[in-house]
Amino acid sequence: MPAQANADGRTRHEVARLLLEEGPITAAVVAEKLGISPTAVRRHLDTLLDCGEAEALDAPRRGPRGRGRPARAFRLTDSGRARFGHAYDDLAVSAVRFLAEHAGPEAVRAFAERRVAALVEPHRDAVTSSAAPASRAEALATALTREGYAASTRQVRTGEQLCQHHCPVAHVAAEFPQLCEAETEAFAKLLGTHVQRLATIARGDTACTTHVPAENPRGMEAPSPDGGNPV
Repeated sequence: MPAQANADGRTRHEVARLLLEEGPITAAVVAEKLGISPTAVRRHLDTLLDCGEAEALDAPRRGPRGRGRPARAFRLTDSGRARFGHAYDDLAVSAVRFLAEHAGPEAVRAFAERRVAALVEPHRDAVTSSAAPASRAEALATALTREGYAASTRQVRTGEQLCQHHCPVAHVAAEFPQLCEAETEAFAKLLGTHVQRLATIARGDTACTTHVPAENPRGMEAPSPDGGNPV
């Protein structure tokens, strides 16, 4: 029985991971990606729903409306995201509040900038090794994934969308948007192009989504790998 319980736990974690990285997602897609039966997927989803780690919503309908109930798609709740190791807690929020109250908003801004610099600077060479914004966005997604952000990219008509499916500091950023602002500015400098933040987990969206245009705006050149003169 313990072996079966361990196997179920591992499978449920993989189901939750797909909901984190690709949700909202249907049970059928989860079953296909994991190579397990739809019945098993629904059992794990029911468990996640019962414990408040997942929520269900109507999936977007493709094609003409048919009979029967609409398909359901599933995504993780804040509680479900916590199983992937949030780096925030009440102490973190209280600490930033204290900083804001006693040192002012500029101190919070400086803290946010220092934090994101520590996050991205170790990956500067890997990200800036290519001059193409799309390649840099993909390298940045790889770097962010290594830092616990479960990031990916997808191509759109006007460029790339950098998606962070997990934010370890979402609850802090919900109260102090300076963290998101500093992160967006750091991404722009590292990618060598103007970027636009379209959505954030801190505001209740499914993922933090940043648009990276296909071409550098006129007058903005990509930084060199050593952070010096543009390439």
